[in-house]
Amino acid sequence: MIYVDADACPVKAEVERVATRHKLRAVLVSNGGLRPSANPFIEHVIVPDGPDIADIWIAERAATGDVVITSDIPLAAKCVEAGARVLKHNGEALTAANIGNVLATRDLMYDLRAADPFRQGGGKAFSKTDRSRFLEALEREVRATK
Repeated sequence: MIYVDADACPVKAEVERVATRHKLRAVLVSNGGLRPSANPFIEHVIVPDGPDIADIWIAERAATGDVVITSDIPLAAKCVEAGARVLKHNGEALTAANIGNVLATRDLMYDLRAADPFRQGGGKAFSKTDRSRFLEALEREVRATK
């Protein structure tokens, strides 16, 4: 199964393509606002508004053999701990070997931003290369779970 932290996820169409090709169920979890898909392999779960409600829903269900798509690092850490394979939207795999460093970097950057409220900038724009890299990585992870 594929779980997608779907709020602001730029690769929902790619997930649907891969899920359909492999006849694999994909669950898109959000606070609403997504257009439902008629695809029988795609399920939409709408959770109540609130901080981290979608993350909690996914974390409670993700297990070995599942693939989770998220850019939320604490959620990724919980899913990796549960044995799931985790991908960020740009195709970067988060694993037991690297999640500690990624989480520490996230915390450091949070502290730096908090220390300087006038700090400008942010993440880079999502590119065609990121989309392509994600599609390739998702295909690899799905095949690895079979």
